[in-house]
Amino acid sequence: MSDHILAIDQGTSSTRAIVFDAQGHERARAQEDLTQHYPAAGWVEHDAEEIWRSTLSVSWDALDRAGLTARDIAGIGITNQRETAVLWDRATGRPVAPAIVWQDRRTAERCAALAADGAEPMIQARTGLLLDPYFSATKIAWLLDRDDGLRQRAERGEIAFGTVDSFLLWRLTGGRVHATDATNAARTMLFDIHRQQWDDDLLALFGVPRAVLPEVRDCAAEFGTTDPTLFGGAIAVRGIAGDQQAATIGQACVRPGMIKSTYGTGCFMLLNTGDRPVASSNRLLTTIAYRMDGRATYALEGSIFVAGATVQWLRDGLRLIASAGQTDQLAQAAAADRSVYLVPAFTGLGAPYWDADARGAILGLTRDTGIADIVRAALEAVCFQTRDLLEAMTADGAAPPTNLRVDGGMTVNDWAMQFLADTLAVPVERPVVTETTALGAAALAGITAGLIPGLDALDRFWRLDRRYAPTMAEPERERRYAGWKDAVSRVRTKV
Repeated sequence: MSDHILAIDQGTSSTRAIVFDAQGHERARAQEDLTQHYPAAGWVEHDAEEIWRSTLSVSWDALDRAGLTARDIAGIGITNQRETAVLWDRATGRPVAPAIVWQDRRTAERCAALAADGAEPMIQARTGLLLDPYFSATKIAWLLDRDDGLRQRAERGEIAFGTVDSFLLWRLTGGRVHATDATNAARTMLFDIHRQQWDDDLLALFGVPRAVLPEVRDCAAEFGTTDPTLFGGAIAVRGIAGDQQAATIGQACVRPGMIKSTYGTGCFMLLNTGDRPVASSNRLLTTIAYRMDGRATYALEGSIFVAGATVQWLRDGLRLIASAGQTDQLAQAAAADRSVYLVPAFTGLGAPYWDADARGAILGLTRDTGIADIVRAALEAVCFQTRDLLEAMTADGAAPPTNLRVDGGMTVNDWAMQFLADTLAVPVERPVVTETTALGAAALAGITAGLIPGLDALDRFWRLDRRYAPTMAEPERERRYAGWKDAVSRVRTKV
C-alpha cells in the first residue's frame, strides 16, 4: 500500500529529503550542503544543476534508508527556497545561466529607478510586495537583458523560467510539466494575488515575456508523475509550496491569527489573515499563505535576510567557532552586562526597513570584548529582528499573539529560544518536528493523495517539544531593544 510521502526540501544552504508516514512521523532523511557562489559584492548565485543532482541524491538516500521503493510512495511534496530565479532550455532542461538567489542585490539600481518612476504603488497593490531586488522579476529581466540572444530565445518560447520548485518539477517529470504553485508565483512580483493570475502590466513593466512563465496551480494538486527511470517507477508529485508557506502548514497555522517564525538562512514570520489580504502600512508583505481548491488564504509576512547565515559566517568567515552547536554554550558564557550589537546587514536589511544598501556592523566593542560576546550578539540579533517584525504586525492591526511557533535549524539552540521569548515577551513553542517545511510539503501531498482529510486535520501532526516562557524583566528587555534600534540606525541608508 502506498502510504508514505517523500518530501523534497530544497533550501538555500542545503537540500534534504525526508520520508514521512501517513501520521506525520519521520521515517528517514538525507541531506547535502549546497555550494554558495559570491561572484561580486551583493551577488549570490547557485548552480541549478548542483541543485538537481543533490535533489536526486538525497531522495535516493532517504528512500533507501527508509527501506521503501517507488510503489510505497503515495506522492512527492516539494518545498523550496523562494524568489530564486532559474532559466533553462526547454529542449535540454539545462540551465542557461547561474540561478540568482533570493538574497542577491544586483538589481538594486533597477528597483530604485522603477521606484523613482512611481511604479511601487501599483506593484504593491497587485502583488502585495515591495519593490525590492529580493523578488524574482528584476532577476529574470537582468538575465535576459545581458544577452540579446537569450531574450530572443525567451520570446520565441525556447527558454523557461521558474522558481526552484518549477525547475525541479520540470526535471522530475522529464520536461512534461512546466508549473508552479500559487505561493511561489506570488513571490515573483509578476502575479496578481487578488485575481490569481500573471499580470500583463507587470510583465511589460519588467520586460518579462509571458512565454517563459509556468502554469500556476493550487498547493495541493496533481503536478504530474516522475520519469519512471529516476526512482524505479513513476511517483506522483502532489504538493508544492514555498518554504515559508510550507512551514506555516507544517506548524498547523491554518486559522486566522496563528503565527509562526522560521529560522533558517534567513528568518521569516507569517501571520495567517484568512481569506482577506491585509495591506501593510509598515512595510510588511501581503502574500498567499496557501491556495486550496482555487481559494487563497493570505498572510502578512516579515522577511529577515540573514539569521542562521550569521552563525554560518561566524563559523566559515571569521572562524570564531567550529560548529553551530557551540553557540549555545558560548552565549551562556558571555557577560550579560556587555552591550555588543551585531547588525547582520550582509545583503542589506529586510523587513521592516527594506534598505538594500545597508551593510553589517558590530558596535559596542571594548578592549575586553571576546568571541563569546560576538557570538551572543549574533544570536541576539536574530531575536531583535524578530521583534521588529512582530511590532510591525501589531502596528498593522494584528492582535498580540498568545504564543509564537518556531522552527528551523536555529531552534535547537535553547539559549537563543529563551532569549527570543524574553525579547518578545511572548511564549515561544518549539514542536517535536522542527523540519516543518518538509512536513508541510508532505501534508500537501498527503491531502492530494487522500491520506490526510484536509488542513483541519493537521493539528494531530503538531506536537509540542518545549515551551519557553518569558522571564526577563521589562526594563531590561526594553533597554536591550533600544540598544538594538540605535545600532540599526547607524547602518541604515534609508530612513
